[in-house]
Amino acid sequence: MAAELALCCMSHTPLLRAPGPDESVARRVDDALQTARDFVDAFAPDLVVIFGPDHYQGFRYELMPPFCVGAAAAAVGDYGTRAGDLDVPQGVADRLIAHLLAVDLDVAMSEKMIVDHGIVQPLEILFGSSAAKPVIPVFVNSVAEPLGPLRRVRRLGAAVGEFLAGLDRRVLIVGSGGLSHDVPIPRLRESPPEAVAYIVSRRRTPAEQRAREAEVRRAGQEFARGESALRPLNPELDQEILRRFARGDLAGFDEMSVDRLGAQGGSSIHEVRTWIAAHAALRTAGPYRTGSSFYQPVPEWIVGFAVTTALPDPTSR
Repeated sequence: MAAELALCCMSHTPLLRAPGPDESVARRVDDALQTARDFVDAFAPDLVVIFGPDHYQGFRYELMPPFCVGAAAAAVGDYGTRAGDLDVPQGVADRLIAHLLAVDLDVAMSEKMIVDHGIVQPLEILFGSSAAKPVIPVFVNSVAEPLGPLRRVRRLGAAVGEFLAGLDRRVLIVGSGGLSHDVPIPRLRESPPEAVAYIVSRRRTPAEQRAREAEVRRAGQEFARGESALRPLNPELDQEILRRFARGDLAGFDEMSVDRLGAQGGSSIHEVRTWIAAHAALRTAGPYRTGSSFYQPVPEWIVGFAVTTALPDPTSR
């Protein structure tokens, strides 16, 4: 029996529960997230594969792979998410890693993956806990430059989907991140030594992490007031990306310039890589149909916030 696949992609933000947005905006986001939860509840997955980034909590420049599959993983517990072990089915993760290597994708593997809100927040939103479902986390570097071409991300997703097709399971594929947003994260070749030390190898103390989270909250407030040097949100770009996903035009991402995408959408627009991988994995089951699609620019959260769900299109079979 072949696997049954479904998709849910969503933005994440460290400021999700921070005060700021107008009540009507917050309600619209909550309604969209509830729609996603209802979709996932109806699908009732018994396995989740989540493509997500990291923000120098689990992966640093001392060793920065483009992709990594976790055979065991734990949440660090940042920005209101809870710390603790994920329920990773080790045997399935091992077979996935072997499959990716066999099809010429040089993925890293981790027996001690540390994940942050970029992976945990969607799991908590959809299931109440990052340990509620068996989950295989797939790290996709979306922050640490240089970034590889988008065609490699699409190939990764397709290869994961090919593997999932052989499982007798109901698999929810999640992509976490984006869309347009610029974030105050240090850049390796342009930052002072103390900032570089952190993104290379040094871990924050709990007190330093609390200070960092307060700094990010202040950045959101300044951005909303128009007092920030961060790049503005780009709703036009975000909507075009969402239309491309709805059309199933994944190959079109292959020709997108990484530098131009960042120039138009900010440093963390690159988290859309997780959406590309997730959609490519779903596409291996045939043409898909987007079910729900939500978009709202939220300056207080410094993000163009989006949520989409999709299933294989039964009319194409």
